[in-house]
Amino acid sequence: MHSLQQLKSQLLSYHAGILGEEYVKKSAVFIPLVEKDDGVHVLFEVRAHTLKQQPGEICFPGGRIDPEDASPEEAAIRETSEELGIPSSVIAPITSLDVLVTPFRGIIYPVIGSIPHKNDYPLNQAEVDHVFTVPIDHFISHPPEQYRINVHFEPGAGFPIERIANQSAYQKSTRQITESFYYYQSYVIWGLTAKILRHVITILKPS
Repeated sequence: MHSLQQLKSQLLSYHAGILGEEYVKKSAVFIPLVEKDDGVHVLFEVRAHTLKQQPGEICFPGGRIDPEDASPEEAAIRETSEELGIPSSVIAPITSLDVLVTPFRGIIYPVIGSIPHKNDYPLNQAEVDHVFTVPIDHFISHPPEQYRINVHFEPGAGFPIERIANQSAYQKSTRQITESFYYYQSYVIWGLTAKILRHVITILKPS
């Protein structure tokens, strides 16, 4: 039998994390700021059209956190260096942003920082079709359009729905997810990239 003092000792030595994080994919992305003559821009990638996942979609540099990465920031810098073809020494992180916990894509750690402006980045063409930049003031003055997606509760085979109190409410359950859409020229920025971008603009937008 445990005493309350023993339980308190165990609890006080525990370091809180994110529940279930050991079972999900963990990724890091880098939000690259580029200083140009007309102000600070945000750089985006257009994913290679040959990729199996999300070909041709717009994203920030980034990817899975490897066991060898000392931190999410290190992973974000490594991925940015590999995808844009620039040395990690010229990638200057500023700070980490809010961690994004997603229902389908695991946990994402965003890092914002700066990279040097280049007219032609030596891209990894296997992953990146091309890059483009958008003045950050454009996003401040053009808020995103927002739309809702309905997500339905659908039990899998063998799920013991009959054991749940008020099971009829779950069988008819629908949840809504809000998606943001930013537009610039012919580009459409949405999904997790837009969610992270909106977080950035919320921080930087004058109150």
